[in-house]
Amino acid sequence: MNVKHKDWTIKHLKDHLQAAVDLEFWTIPFYMSAMYSVKDRSSQAYQMLRTVVNQEMLHLQCAANIANAYGLSPTMKAPVYQGTTIPHLDFSLDNPKAIAPYKPYTAEIGALDLKHINAMCLIEIPEYLDGEKNIQLQSKIEEYGSIGAFYQALRFGAYLLRDSIQGGVRQVDYFSAFYRNMPNMTITESGENGFDQIGLLIDLITDQGEGQTKKDPTIPSAFQNTADDTEPHDDHFAKFNQIKNNMGHQLPDVYIGKAHGDYTDTDKQLEVILIQQFSELRNLLEQLFKGDNPEKFFSIMASVGGAISNCWHHGVTPRYS
Repeated sequence: MNVKHKDWTIKHLKDHLQAAVDLEFWTIPFYMSAMYSVKDRSSQAYQMLRTVVNQEMLHLQCAANIANAYGLSPTMKAPVYQGTTIPHLDFSLDNPKAIAPYKPYTAEIGALDLKHINAMCLIEIPEYLDGEKNIQLQSKIEEYGSIGAFYQALRFGAYLLRDSIQGGVRQVDYFSAFYRNMPNMTITESGENGFDQIGLLIDLITDQGEGQTKKDPTIPSAFQNTADDTEPHDDHFAKFNQIKNNMGHQLPDVYIGKAHGDYTDTDKQLEVILIQQFSELRNLLEQLFKGDNPEKFFSIMASVGGAISNCWHHGVTPRYS
């Protein structure tokens, strides 16, 4: 469905901004669950997934900062992991030949395997492969074949409504120490200058995720992790493909979830603990992006990781709601 410039109202843009937060937030438990299922934490698969998870947290911060610059305090809804549904993405819009190597896939929470790494590749598939046309004119937030296509549309709407940008509104920055070459992680300016900062954050999200172009997928130095990424020049799509290609030779040793009917009382309690801690994390994130300074944020974030790991160690597939 194509629309004209006039159809990009502030409500339309805010719907996309909330969707951006939803999508970035959705990827974090999905990737974390696969990461913690890997038994060898020194393995390449685990380390690559760890760097991607950290960057998805950064992307969530960027999406929330952009939303706040347009007057939207984003909500952190409980993600749904069911079937093959990934929020706001429709892979049937992609070039069939480009997505064929990444089928079958699943959007269910589970241990790292071929179906899960295929889903990760599809989420981050580059624009030059997804085959969409007139991306900037798509009106529905479910009509995008990739994160890159989604953000191209969001950039288009954000530019049209750049006069609505208010700099310095509920901006959060927890990642500058990891990106010494990045000029700014927040929106401090209004109007046209504010849009330049928004464009930089969108470039950060898409270049880290899907890379720049087919000829040169290297992440620009400004967007490279300067602290703890052993392969800071590789985007998520490249890292996921590397994990996938390595699976062709040897599958990583992972924890396997048992049937839910076989859960012990201890197993069920571990499941409840993770759901409770993740719910608290969601509430703290909402507070954070509403301008508050929740004291327990970092401790709860660490507790969620520990709870996921404890679930896998007992054969319990993580659940988040």
